[in-house]
This record gives sequence, structure tokens and C-alpha cells, in this order.
Amino acid sequence: MESIPDTAPRGRMIAPDLIRAIALIGMAIFHLTYDLENFGFVPRGTVFHPAFLDFARVVASTFIFMAGVSLVLAHRHGFRAAPFWRRLGKVVVAAALVSAATYVMMPEYFIYYGILHSIAVSSLIGAALLFLPWILLAALGLIAVWVHLNYAFELFNQPWLWWLGLSTHWRPSMDFEPVFPWIGPFLVGMGAAKLLDRLGYWKRAARYQPDQTRGVMKIALFAGRHTLPIYLIHQPILYGLTWAAFLLQH
Repeated sequence: MESIPDTAPRGRMIAPDLIRAIALIGMAIFHLTYDLENFGFVPRGTVFHPAFLDFARVVASTFIFMAGVSLVLAHRHGFRAAPFWRRLGKVVVAAALVSAATYVMMPEYFIYYGILHSIAVSSLIGAALLFLPWILLAALGLIAVWVHLNYAFELFNQPWLWWLGLSTHWRPSMDFEPVFPWIGPFLVGMGAAKLLDRLGYWKRAARYQPDQTRGVMKIALFAGRHTLPIYLIHQPILYGLTWAAFLLQH
């Protein structure tokens, strides 16, 4: 009997890794600007300029959107429990490390519910909603953003409820991305991934083999494949370099 040729696409898809790499550059720009302001290299209030805050929101939204896309891509042929829990465990540990490190460095603004915390909780919610069609996922995501823009309740002002994002005030933090509205881009990302799957895009998407890339593209795609460790180490490196520059000036 003749063997059936394996026509399944080979390699990693370029687009998701490249988009994550671009988002990493945006995050590095934000954190470098924060460090430069902290050491007096740029004017005070630079990172709180409305345009810069919008830039930061776009970068964070891109990361969370792509986390939603990645969840669907990883489980579009059926939920794989072991890889899901293994990945979630890494994100949870990384989130805990960020909280601990920022509490030591600046306890008054430490990150108690940042982007990694948000991705971890959104992944749990998203896994429970994997069965939903794309349009419903996208609609739920948009509703989450709408709720954030239109509703806040004093009932949720208790510290243990701040992470939901429905309170009228909360403790300031270097990075605060609560469930509302940030579950929004995550669910929209899931919906987009399911729609693209329905349209057959993922089967046609350009792919690559990591050991066959060269130059700038090799670096970018490497970053896109390793966003979590790069996220964890890039800010200490940038902070250290900025501090060194400050010491050289003084």
C-alpha cells in the first residue's frame, strides 16, 4: 500500500513571532524611557504624557492580544492539558518574581497585578471558553472593554478585588492590567485566531525553521519565540545600563 505524503505545514509561523518581537521592542522603548526619566536624562512626566501612555497601551494590548491568539493556535486541534498547565505555571512563576522584585525595589509602586498576572488569569478564562465561536469571543472581548469604560463600583474598592478592574480607585502600581478591560484584547485575539483558522490562513501562513534564518530576521524571530525570558531580563539590563550612565556623569 502506498504511503500518504505528509502535507502538514512545517516550521513555525513567521507572523506571530514577528508581531511579538515588535511588541518587545515597544516594551523596551517604554521601560528605557521610564529609566531615563528616573535618572533625569529626560524631563519629568515624559512617561505620563497622553501620547506615551497611549503607546504603552498599544504595546500591552498587542502582547495580550497575541497571548489570546497563541492559546487558540496551541489548542485548535483539541485542548492539550499538559502543555497548557506547564506554560501557565511558567507565567505564574514569572509573575510572582516580578511582584517580588518590584516590591523590593519600590514597594510603594510594586507590580501586584501586571501584564503577566493578566495573561495568566486570562489564559484560565480563555481555556474555559475555547469552545465558543470566533464572533462570540470577539463580542465578549469588546463588551469587557465597554464595561471598563462605562462602569466602576465602590463595592470593588476592597484591596482583594482591585485585580478585577471594577473599582473606583486602587493602589498605584508601575504596571496595572486588571481583568477589565484587559481580558478584552485577549478574547478578541482568540476570536481573530479562530476566524483566521476558519478562513484557512494558518495553513497558508509563511513558516520558517529557526536554524535557517539569518541576520536581523533571525534575531527578531528568536525574540518572538522567547518573549517570556526576554521580558524578565530586559528591564534589569536597561536599568543597569541607565544607572551606569548616570554614575559616569557624576
